[in-house]
Order: sequence, then structure tokens, then C-alpha cells
Amino acid sequence: MTANTEQQKLTNAQIAWRVAQDIPDGAYVNLGIGFPEMVAKYQPAGREVIYHTENGILNFGPSPAPGEEDWDLINAGKKAVTLKPGASFFHHADSFAMVRGGHLDIAVLGAFQVSQRGDLANWRIGSKGVPAVGGAMDLVHGAKQVFVITEHVTKTGEPKLVDTCTFPLTGVECVTRVYTSHAVIDIVDKRFVLREKLPSITLEELQAITGAPLHIDGEVADLIVPEPIDA
Repeated sequence: MTANTEQQKLTNAQIAWRVAQDIPDGAYVNLGIGFPEMVAKYQPAGREVIYHTENGILNFGPSPAPGEEDWDLINAGKKAVTLKPGASFFHHADSFAMVRGGHLDIAVLGAFQVSQRGDLANWRIGSKGVPAVGGAMDLVHGAKQVFVITEHVTKTGEPKLVDTCTFPLTGVECVTRVYTSHAVIDIVDKRFVLREKLPSITLEELQAITGAPLHIDGEVADLIVPEPIDA
């Protein structure tokens, strides 16, 4: 990574904000554990999104104030949530029937790697790995669209957008769009198609930190987000 691309990048909160702008009114959405959960915080005012969690809640709301948690109400990441009017509870098996039946519009997931074919790797084995693929393997093929939210490179500067994934796969040819610390990229015909990039970096700089070719199809917009954003 060049000094410029290291210095000029979005925070996690800014990436999450950008994802939230693309979730349409009335969408049924599952947010993956961890980083993707931040997306709900930046839902645009006046837009209704129905959030689904694998452990059996539909239409949950924001986190409660500290000290007001009801620990019988948690999401799949074991974080306390609130309920919106009309929320419902259901069996874990029914929750996955919703996923596998194609009833979710969008799944937002994190990633270790995304290939140019749209393959996703978001778990790994080993002492520091996520112990199992979990429900993500159902989400990536059950949801109508899969958005990935991630840093553009690893902590050691290696590309996370690659030609071929080297970590165990969560799903094959399943990713629709990738939101990174530097760009917004669609997967089209097994290619990375650049839609937006930070105006402060060049296309050449972005390509240098991407592990597969970036293709241009029409105008590449500037990736503009509010600054600062509270995490």
C-alpha cells in the first residue's frame, strides 16, 4: 500500500454509512456479525428497513441504552437489541427457512477475501480463525443480493479483493457488490467493475492495492461520505 492510500481511506463508520445509503425502503436485510452490524446505525431517516437475525427475530430495532438491556432479546452476535412495532419471534429452523427460501433482499457480510468471480471467503481455520462457516453459507445463496463490507487490504497490506480466494469459501459466485475503505465495486460477469473511488487517490493507486484487474464501465463516481461520522 502506498503512503497516500494508507492515509486516504474511510473509517469503518464511513464505510457502514455508505452501505446504508444503498439499502432501499422496505427491504428485508440480514446484517452479519461484527462490522456489518454497524450499517443499521446509519439507516437514512424516514426509510424503513426490516432487519432479520438468524436466531429468530424479524424487525428488531437499535441497541438499548446502557443498563436497559433485556438479555432475552439478542441478535445472532449476542448483542442486546430492541423491538420495533410488529416485530416477531420464530424458531431457528423457521429463520433459516426464510433465508433459504429467498425471502431476504440483502445480506451484508464481512470478508477475508472476495474473488473477481464473486466468491466469498469470510471464515478460516486455525487458532485465530472463525471456528465454522455458520449461517453465512446459507445467507450468501439465499439472499437476493450480497453486499460485502471490508477494508480494501489486510493489516499487512495484502489485497482482500483477489483473483482467486485462498481461504476456505463461504460461497461461490455470490457477491453482488463490495464496499471498501477506498472504493465501491460491483461484480459483473466475473469481473471487478469500479463504480466509485475516493477522489483523493488515482485509479493507478487503487489498482496497485487490488489483487485483480479493475474494469471501468461508464463513469466512475467520487466516493463521498460525511466527515466525521461517530462510530
